[in-house]
Amino acid sequence: MSDGDADGTPKRNFVVPEKLIKSAADMERWEKSEAYYDVLGFISSMAVALQGTRNSQIVSVHPVVEQLSNVLDRLEQLAIETPPIDQPARFGNAAFKNWFQKMQSETLQLLTDALPDTLKDAAKELQVYLVESFGNATRIDYGTGHELAFVMFLMCLFKIGAIERSDEVAVGLKLFQKYIILARKLQVTYRMEPAGSHGVWSLDDFQFIPFIWGSAQLAVNSPIEPAQFVEDKTIDKYKKELMFVGCIDYIRQVKTGHFAEHSNQLWSISAVPQWSKISTGLIKMYQKEVLSKFPVIQHVYFGSILTLQPVKPGTTLPNPRLGMVMRQHTASPAAPMPPKFDTGDEM
Repeated sequence: MSDGDADGTPKRNFVVPEKLIKSAADMERWEKSEAYYDVLGFISSMAVALQGTRNSQIVSVHPVVEQLSNVLDRLEQLAIETPPIDQPARFGNAAFKNWFQKMQSETLQLLTDALPDTLKDAAKELQVYLVESFGNATRIDYGTGHELAFVMFLMCLFKIGAIERSDEVAVGLKLFQKYIILARKLQVTYRMEPAGSHGVWSLDDFQFIPFIWGSAQLAVNSPIEPAQFVEDKTIDKYKKELMFVGCIDYIRQVKTGHFAEHSNQLWSISAVPQWSKISTGLIKMYQKEVLSKFPVIQHVYFGSILTLQPVKPGTTLPNPRLGMVMRQHTASPAAPMPPKFDTGDEM
């Protein structure tokens, strides 16, 4: 699926996306939609691509990825310029609302500048996903629904051909990792609350995806066994190199007490013998505990890129093969094309 232009295929008409899941009864429509299969396909495809990688490794960075990295730098600078205010309430610093307003007012132009000339009209559609990625300005909270919005933002970039499938590693290591770092800074700076019932749909009160992609990193040539990720010496050594360990380090910084008590699910994961099984297990858990929950999906936006159109009959959900190096990035296509995620059928 591509927008096409010179070859005569119809050009996509970008729109401002809207929320379409209005009640729990709409969840069946969501779970049979192209968008649902696209999301799981994208998460799985990225997991396969990130196997054996390290956060600091040198990768070829697409100009659009570089520009979007600069966008995140700008949003971080806005946070520096918007310090928390003194207030009686311990949590939910009201300065976040000021940061959010600044971020919202700048992102359309920032995205327009970052996109290639042929795709600048997509900025209005992409902006909604990016703005939704940093939390709720009214409740001053953040949860897996906001993280999902950023995953959808990234997936939209691939689907419209702004970046190519050969850019997956750079997107994961440079763009997504920078987003996670920014999200953590916002959570700490503005004392944001976990969305939902105390982060019930996340693994560390706020995030889920970096645990999936972080464990996939370790599915090939891992320097540590799963049982070691809770050890201080392991965390100190690998927190900057490995996404999963970086997540554990963040938990160590913001929580006190025994790890098994405040992060029981992650503690249980440490007993699983293989990283590949951890990653695929977390994808299934994400499907059940995040993508199947109406309180999360009611906030998802749909437009011309991510649609609620029913998926083609016979399409199967992805089953990523982790634990082996896939040679899928050895050659780039002659012309920019959206990725064909492993959903069992074309998107």
